[in-house]
Amino acid sequence: MSAEIIVARLRRFLLILAAVLCLGTLGELLLIDHLKEPLQWVPFVLCALALVALFMVYRWPQRKTIQALRAIMALMVLGSLLGVYEHFASNQEFALEIHQQAGAARLFWYTLSGAAPALAPGVLIIIAVVAQAATYYHPALAGQG
Repeated sequence: MSAEIIVARLRRFLLILAAVLCLGTLGELLLIDHLKEPLQWVPFVLCALALVALFMVYRWPQRKTIQALRAIMALMVLGSLLGVYEHFASNQEFALEIHQQAGAARLFWYTLSGAAPALAPGVLIIIAVVAQAATYYHPALAGQG
């Protein structure tokens, strides 16, 4: 089996893995009823955009579709960072209210372990990295300069 075939299969696997992660994330968000306020819809929109872009690159691996996927993955990273911030801030606000006498280290621990999992939105970064890996040195980008 040639190296080109192996790399092509690996690219397809990474695209499918990113799509499965998006679907799993959507399912998880629905299960926890992550729909109460407009900002909670951000990961739904990002995952939906990502699924469309992943399908496009899987089906039509061309320069334009790959560039669109990469742009959407950059938005995914920003959305992930926003989510981590929002979860962290929400937990911190609650921790400050409940544990008014706690020291900084203890307050930080309460913030990380609060009701809103502070690092859970990081899954969007993982999805973005997997999708970006699928397009690393992609032949459709040859001569990109």
